[in-house]
Parts: sequence; structure tokens; C-alpha cells
Amino acid sequence: MRVMITGATGFVGFHTALALHAAGHELCLLVRSLDKMMNVFEPHGLEDVDCVRGDITDPRSVEKALAGCDAVVHAAAMVSVHANDSERVLRNNLRGTELVLGGAREQGVARMLQVSSTTALFRPGLTHIDDASPLGEAASGYGRSKIECDRYVRRLQSDGAPIYTTYPGSILGPDDPGLSEAIAGLKAMLDGRLVCQTTSGFQFVDVRDLARAHCLLIERGGPPSRWVMGGSFFSWPELADLLEEVTGEFFLRVPAPAPLMKWLGGIGDLVTRFVPLPLPVSVESTTYMTEWARSDDRGVRDELGLAYRDPRETLRDTIRWMQEKKLLLRPLSRRKDRRL
Repeated sequence: MRVMITGATGFVGFHTALALHAAGHELCLLVRSLDKMMNVFEPHGLEDVDCVRGDITDPRSVEKALAGCDAVVHAAAMVSVHANDSERVLRNNLRGTELVLGGAREQGVARMLQVSSTTALFRPGLTHIDDASPLGEAASGYGRSKIECDRYVRRLQSDGAPIYTTYPGSILGPDDPGLSEAIAGLKAMLDGRLVCQTTSGFQFVDVRDLARAHCLLIERGGPPSRWVMGGSFFSWPELADLLEEVTGEFFLRVPAPAPLMKWLGGIGDLVTRFVPLPLPVSVESTTYMTEWARSDDRGVRDELGLAYRDPRETLRDTIRWMQEKKLLLRPLSRRKDRRL
């Protein structure tokens, strides 16, 4: 098939493009920067891949990229959990979804895949998330944008549009063309050798497993469907144990009650309204951090036959790649018993 992909120079879109190409499909990428596309794809031997320069919010470039395609993967999205980005995130992500998936429906594209997020299903007080979960609640920010995009897509799905939606949790893995939110969070923990100990925990899926699922869904086709892919869940103490096992380093465990975390998030939002600093905390991020619900991924395992790789492998590969790219402020020591 000829598959149009948005967000192909981002983490998920890039790995999905690699998986689809490896499976023998023809690609057409909608990209904002040809130079970035070349820098990302050339090391993997894909410098000649078809592409259209444009933006998901530009109708003409979207229409041009969709022409002649059998399938579309919509992975592009602005990701930010900072309050001062809230309206821009909502406006950009919703408009892009309307043009890409709505446009694909108008052109009769037979298979469409939307990359959503478990944040679209999140609401305080939930104990678990699964494929049948209703849309969540979010007053602003990235979560609100994913909910509104999903609301639009679900209307298309209810009319029979063959759209397959995936709901990944935090996404880790090697070869991130940028520095996505979860990778940045892991980097902060590694640089500080510190894991805050609060309520709930951290759930992550390997980007390569997610990309494989996207390829399977595009090839499978069929009626509209939804697939939760939260990944492996670890409480914060369990995550500290896992990082120590994988790296051979000692990680400080700092008690951080949920009210304190949310208070710090509020301070972070207030500061960033006046000073453009990339602070690691916000109300939205600390809410997710302290109230996250485990996801039930049985659908993708049982129906697609997809087995997640060991989370230790994901962390080792991610951290090894970060070291190779010199992304860590504090390189890991070369102890003989270190597992990496």
C-alpha cells in the first residue's frame, strides 16, 4: 500500500514509517522541514522517500499528500503539558486531525490510523483504562486537545469511517528525532539519579512495539476500532528499583506527597506564564504523575498477537542511545557490575 504519514520526523511517526517500509509499503511523508526529514531518514537509507513539504493545518499540503494513498497514519501532534501552551496545542492538534482524517475520509482512503494517547481516557479517580473506556476529562492542555481530537474521530467512526485509534502511554525507546516528553522525563531522572516517590506510578510502552502495532493495524484493515497500549506499569518505588537494576547506579528516592507535587505544578505553571522556561513540572504533568490509572492492554495482545518486549530491554536500549548521543548531563559510571 501507499501510506501517507504525518509526524514522520517525530518519535512515533518515524518508527512507524520504518516499520511500514520494512514491511514493503510505499511511504509519502507530510513534513514541515525537508532538511530535518533528510537528517532523520538518511542514516536509515530512506533519503529518497516521497514527501510533501507542508503542515497538518494547511489544507492544500494535506490534500496533496493524501492524493493516491491507500492508507494514512496521523501521528503529528503538538505535545506540551505546560499551561501557557494550552490553547495553541488544542487549536493545532484539532485542526490537523480535522484536515488529515476528515480529508482522508472525503478522498475515500480505505484505512486510517490515529495516534491518540491514554491521556484522552484519563480522569481523576479511575482505577483502570481499557479499549471500551469513555473519553476522559481535562480542562486544558495536551489532555484536552487529545479528548477533542478523539471526540471528532469518534463521530467519524460512528459513521463507519475505517479509523483505528491507538492509545499509547508514555513512550520510550531509542532513536528519538527530538526530545519527547517521556524521554525528557527519563533524562531528568538519570541526570539527577533521583526518582520522586509519590502516589500512582509510571507506565510506558516501547516505541518499536507501538510502531509494529500500527503496521499490523494498517495491514489488517476492517471496521473502526480502538486499541489501548499503555504498556508496562511501575509504581514509583518499583521504577527506582528497575532503574538501579538496569544501570547499576544508586537512585535517591525523595518522598513527594501528591498535594506537594500538585502545588509545585501550580508554581511551575505560574512561572512559565511570565518566563519562557522549560520547567519539568506543571499542574497537568503532576496530576498524571500522582493519579495515573493502569491500562488493560489485553486487546492488542490477544487480537493482534503482539507481545511487548521486556521493559528492561526498552530502558537499556533507550539509555544506551542517550549515552551515545551524549544527552545525559551526568554520564553513567563504568562500574564492572553495571548492567548496561
